[in-house]
Amino acid sequence: MKRTLGWLAMVLLLLPWLSAQEGQQSEGEQEQRPTLSRAPSSSQRTPQTATVNDYQRLLRMQRIFVERMDNALSEKLVVAVGKLGRFKIVPSPKEADAIMHGSCLESRRLKRVHTEVFISDRGGRSIWQDNIVHSYNPPSLEQAVNDTASVVAQHLGESLEEALRR
Repeated sequence: MKRTLGWLAMVLLLLPWLSAQEGQQSEGEQEQRPTLSRAPSSSQRTPQTATVNDYQRLLRMQRIFVERMDNALSEKLVVAVGKLGRFKIVPSPKEADAIMHGSCLESRRLKRVHTEVFISDRGGRSIWQDNIVHSYNPPSLEQAVNDTASVVAQHLGESLEEALRR
């Protein structure tokens, strides 16, 4: 019993010292504090959430058909992907090398948009995909969808650059 009390007293005495050691940061580390500043613009580098499933097919794509998506994301993607200058957006799947499809679902309670975009060839084989979650409080839902389309296009462009380096 005395040994147990002795160990317990030692642990209780060491706890504040151990907590202080964990709280100290190394000289090279900087603490990341939350800010009230605006979210980074789409021109700034965003985390890469895109996955390339077939680099060769990605490089061969020239004509893309964009299927209808929720929250008018498809219309915004037509504009954003068209700005890349690499692809021709076509009006029907029969004219396309690849088909872009996906979803853009908003959670009003959580104030965020969850977007999944996929590109597959006409046979249904997956070429590329991206998954983005974007908050929209204070920006409007429409602005969040615009930003999401820009990020998807940016990730597609980065994936193309990576495919060219391979």
